[in-house]
Amino acid sequence: MIYKNTNTNYSGVSSQTSKMLSEQQIADFNTNGYIILPSLLTSDLVDKIVSEVDVWVDNGLRQKSIAKARSTTPPAIMEMDLEEHGKLISHPPMMSILEELMGPVFAFHHLHSDRHQPGTSPKHWHHDYEQHPQTNRSHTMIHIFYYLNGLSGNVGDLVLLPGSHQFVMNKKALSHFGDASLPNEVVIDHLPPGSALVLHSALLHTRRAKQSNGLNTPRYFIDCSYCQGGIRWPQVKTYWRHMLARGRELGLDRGRWPELFNEKHFYSPFEAVPQFSTINQGSLMEKLVEPQLLEA
Repeated sequence: MIYKNTNTNYSGVSSQTSKMLSEQQIADFNTNGYIILPSLLTSDLVDKIVSEVDVWVDNGLRQKSIAKARSTTPPAIMEMDLEEHGKLISHPPMMSILEELMGPVFAFHHLHSDRHQPGTSPKHWHHDYEQHPQTNRSHTMIHIFYYLNGLSGNVGDLVLLPGSHQFVMNKKALSHFGDASLPNEVVIDHLPPGSALVLHSALLHTRRAKQSNGLNTPRYFIDCSYCQGGIRWPQVKTYWRHMLARGRELGLDRGRWPELFNEKHFYSPFEAVPQFSTINQGSLMEKLVEPQLLEA
């Protein structure tokens, strides 16, 4: 299915003077958990980023980054060190969209870049909302899926479960279904180059593998994530402080979004979760209210 954009004002004008989303798109995001933005990125920008993805993959930088995933020593080069990747983090049209969905204060969480070859394995049903433990959805976390050369159905389909972001569950609660079809799912298999999907991070989704159709065209994919201000979010990289410091050093906030790389929005789950596990017994309410109230 080809999705047509109903609001084509993606020119990158100041977020303070222009609205990027219609009221219907915002309502759709709140209800369904996602918005589709065909051809958000210009062809010139897509070409530049695709070239960097090739460097990232072909020079082994992606594998080195993966190997450092749980290391306290950061990789020598992160995705944000690639010029166009770094600038994509604060791409003005997307910043405006995030402001409309989350308010003026939000922070960068991570950036992942890859090139999926035909025959890429499926990814089971899951969501990506970072919370320990999973207890509520009071604050918004958003993942942006950029499909640089679009979706053509030759590598695999993105499949979403609309509205599932409104339910609280562990990330892999439905992983036992693999990438099998679920009731009410939406399959996204055709998008033009430069398209982006804005997903509430708690939305259940899967990458459904497809049989090879003889085409050998890879899929260029970037995943960039942000967290709404107001609480501290768990990080997933042990070197997250270095990552945020590097974003500040490179000036990737463009001088317009000073909270984007502020450490105060995050904490290290590697330090906090083991400590929390020692008190996560029985009813936590017993630890939060006065004992006499429990006896009433």
